[in-house]
Amino acid sequence: MQVIGFNFTKISAEKFPDFKTGRSINNKIEFTNLEKDKIDLIKDSEVVKIFFEYSLIFTEVEKSDKKDAEIIFKGFMVLSLEKDEAKEILKSWKKKELPPSLKITLFNILLKKCAAKSLTLEEELGLPPHMAIPQLTPKPAEESA
Repeated sequence: MQVIGFNFTKISAEKFPDFKTGRSINNKIEFTNLEKDKIDLIKDSEVVKIFFEYSLIFTEVEKSDKKDAEIIFKGFMVLSLEKDEAKEILKSWKKKELPPSLKITLFNILLKKCAAKSLTLEEELGLPPHMAIPQLTPKPAEESA
């Protein structure tokens, strides 16, 4: 499998007026559609387009229906696959599922693409970061003998 395209179709970030710090952050990745595609330059393999929605929902308590803030990314990935691999994926999608090995790979791609953009949007809206941001700490000065 090779990712030959990645596009966002929607990027949305909203903080509602009653937002307070100390909230729960729920991360959700969902594959919403999958369809076979055709690219003239690719003749020896199959092309599949997978649509996704990546969201971060900020709530007062975990698993609450009331949103206090949200960040949403929608888009699609274009994959070049071997014919057998494409056949397996299309067959499993009939049940709205993806093979576990592919799902893990796609999750990692989405996290890489969306997490950094999310941190920027969180900073702009004054939201707490959804993941730890590494920081350098100064090396303690050595004591003189």
